[in-house]
Amino acid sequence: MKNLRSASVLAAGLGISFLLTSCTPTPPDQPSPPATSSAAPSTAPLPSLATSRSAEPAGQAAPTGNPRVVSSGLEAPWSVVFRDGTALISERDSARILELAEDGSSRTIGTVPGVAGTGEGGLLGLAVDDQGRLYVYSTGAGENRIQRFDVSGEPGSLALGDAVTILDGIPSASYHDGGRLAFGPDGMLYATVGDAGQAGQAQDLDSLGGKILRMRADGEVPNDNPFDGSLVYSYGHRNPQGLAWAQDGTMFATEFGQNTWDELNIINAGANYGWPTVEGIDDAEGFTNPVQQWTPDVASPSGMTHVDGTLFIANLRGSVLRAVPVADPATFTDHYDGEYGRFRDVTVSPDGELWFLTNNTDGRGTPGPDDDRILEVGLEQG
Repeated sequence: MKNLRSASVLAAGLGISFLLTSCTPTPPDQPSPPATSSAAPSTAPLPSLATSRSAEPAGQAAPTGNPRVVSSGLEAPWSVVFRDGTALISERDSARILELAEDGSSRTIGTVPGVAGTGEGGLLGLAVDDQGRLYVYSTGAGENRIQRFDVSGEPGSLALGDAVTILDGIPSASYHDGGRLAFGPDGMLYATVGDAGQAGQAQDLDSLGGKILRMRADGEVPNDNPFDGSLVYSYGHRNPQGLAWAQDGTMFATEFGQNTWDELNIINAGANYGWPTVEGIDDAEGFTNPVQQWTPDVASPSGMTHVDGTLFIANLRGSVLRAVPVADPATFTDHYDGEYGRFRDVTVSPDGELWFLTNNTDGRGTPGPDDDRILEVGLEQG
């Protein structure tokens, strides 16, 4: 375990009024798309990423004991959620949704029709509402879309119903598809949408690309969204990923940057996070700085969850589970550095254990004989 403090975090006023722009580089096997017009990062000098050892902040949740394998043999899994205590998993390339039994075995409850993604596209994020309905973000023919499914049956024999499309026409590509879904404490459905390789979309409020969206469960625009008649909640994103809310309702998001900085942001309604004009922390007028930034080789922050004052972030290229205390978001602690390969998602099980999902079979990792896996570890207060 490594305990680190980032000097490249912006504290805005008192408390934690920070926000996010993201920066995971485009992997070597996929060329960085050229940014449009102002896509180059600002020429103003960026703070360096300095680290120093520090004591673990008191009162924060931390993993305890050795992780155990919950399930293995998964194929490019992307998201894990719980429905009435049963774990449901999306597989990006097979378009299958799996349910897990108590012994860790899996069975297919259904295959999402029309999934046609390549590269980073495919069957991506999942969310479950208070009626037990499953929401799915996936790549179809020339678009990303969000669909809702009824789920019938009992655990061990669950079945996926027919698709109801609540939002389509979301920009798609073989990279920068976003894809995370989550219900916020306000009961609204949030979705992260990448710029689909067209950087200029992030600043265009008439495009859904490069945004975080907020909608009702039927896909309609809430009356209190920041832009009248629009699903756009925040903009200026390159490829936002994880979503989580602190106990006080503060919304956090992780984001892949291009070549310089990955980000952790606090998301405020209507805020502009700067892409493609800036990447990472910058003093450019009109843009919101991230709370914390990392170089992509130690990050690529994907799924995220909040537990008892701590944000846990699954990192792909960095191959670590990163813990960030909400009360001191300028710090972070790394766990399992390189021990399990790439991490795609992290969540909390109904019994309070921390689950994290490896992602070594997605074409960019080095899979072991049991990959991919869900691992589970207990939590304690620091």
